Amino acid sequence: MSQPITELPTISINQLLARRQLLKRAGSGIGTLGLLSLLQQEGLLETSQAAPAVRPNNPLAPKEPHMPAKAKAVIWLFINGGPSQVDTWDYKPELEKRDGVALEGFDNKTGFFQNAVGPLMKSPFKFKQYGESGKWVSDIFPHLSQHVDKMAFIHSGHTESNNHSPALFMMNCGVPKMGHPCVGSWVTYGLGSESDSLPAFVVMSDPLGRGLPKGHSLNWGAGFLPSVYQGTYLRPTGEPIDNLQPPPVLTNKGRQRSQLDLVKALNRQHLEQNEGDQELAARIESFELAYRMQSAAPEALDISQEPKHLQDQYGIGNKQCEHFAKQCLIARRMVERGTRFVQIYSGGMENQRSWDGHQDIKGNHSGFAGETDQPIAALLGDLEARGLLDETLVIWGGEFGRLPIAQKGANPGRDHNPHAFTTWMAGGGVKAGTTYGATDEIGFKAAENKVHVNDLHATILRLLGMDHEKLTYLYSGRRFRLTDVGGHVIDELIA
Repeated sequence: MSQPITELPTISINQLLARRQLLKRAGSGIGTLGLLSLLQQEGLLETSQAAPAVRPNNPLAPKEPHMPAKAKAVIWLFINGGPSQVDTWDYKPELEKRDGVALEGFDNKTGFFQNAVGPLMKSPFKFKQYGESGKWVSDIFPHLSQHVDKMAFIHSGHTESNNHSPALFMMNCGVPKMGHPCVGSWVTYGLGSESDSLPAFVVMSDPLGRGLPKGHSLNWGAGFLPSVYQGTYLRPTGEPIDNLQPPPVLTNKGRQRSQLDLVKALNRQHLEQNEGDQELAARIESFELAYRMQSAAPEALDISQEPKHLQDQYGIGNKQCEHFAKQCLIARRMVERGTRFVQIYSGGMENQRSWDGHQDIKGNHSGFAGETDQPIAALLGDLEARGLLDETLVIWGGEFGRLPIAQKGANPGRDHNPHAFTTWMAGGGVKAGTTYGATDEIGFKAAENKVHVNDLHATILRLLGMDHEKLTYLYSGRRFRLTDVGGHVIDELIA
């Protein structure tokens, strides 16, 4: 007769577990991991001074810049289609004197419509001087003209293509071809996000049915960078972000959180076995960000919370500019809540649907200026009043400029001009009330202190505390950067 068992046998660590034991132990562990992660994200988990609460392997975690930064965020007002420098900010008295005179030696391949080349054409708009800087401004900007002392103007911009798509890629991505990361993606790759629950990079386009800019979403794509750095496109009509509301089966937050915890735990386990898989880390973070956005994004996008007088100041209620006013106000709310980079496109696909004034330059530019002048001026004033302008870099500009000659037609317009364009920046550490560079006497070509697009990008990155030569990404055996193999910081524009 055998002896009764008085002690339970211990299970060796190397001994196989029964199925129920495995499920019990692993299931409890996954739940604990999920709870710890949630507590840490909500700031309820006590951490030591030496180990701050940062989401592990989060590609959007805030990063230190290369050097002290002047700006923390960017709002880029993309004047899509190619605004005419000589009809907006670059006053040319000589063009008035030579109105109607043929431009000698003009290469008609500069523009896009070679059979419609006319004589020199003066601006149909009047210019006046404003501010202590005495800046000459077209009368299509009655509101923005009051803010010229906040701005730093670049009048000597030039680029490499006279065609919209490659010129858009050049201005957005630093090279005139598709497939490369855009400025916003490089910035969020280099600096991460200040927000835990909103996109780091947001894009808004024309909401009036005039289409997207040429090249569409490639203008705000991440290219060969991990996809988490691409721009989040806010749809101009309907629900701004797809799937912002959870599906009915997951309306219970606890159930949705449990599902995400399980997926995250499995993904983390796989990530530990495949260290360095940045796309997987990005995908994990995108699931978490999408969950947090369900609470944060509707509040950030709800401009009805703003006081009535401020909405009126932006132009909400004014049919001509209300659509752009809402986008500018959303941009301020997003930056205020930690979004790193916001880009807003004025105008749609081409020609009269954007600032692409091939016909009737007067009607085209006065119309689009009327849509944007008041909202942008209000944005500058609002940022300043809230103490945000000093740390927010505001940029105004398009993909190229326009020719000083007329493009023939019943109502003359102006053709594309890659040799000269104007860009201005405000806030974010720029030297306010200054002008850098100049075009020739008729505004045809950059003539003094020429600024290539790579130089503009290098300067933007410097204001954000990044060295454009050090912000690189290894891809296909080469270290790429936003400024390709060029770019010089324009120190004269930095305060």
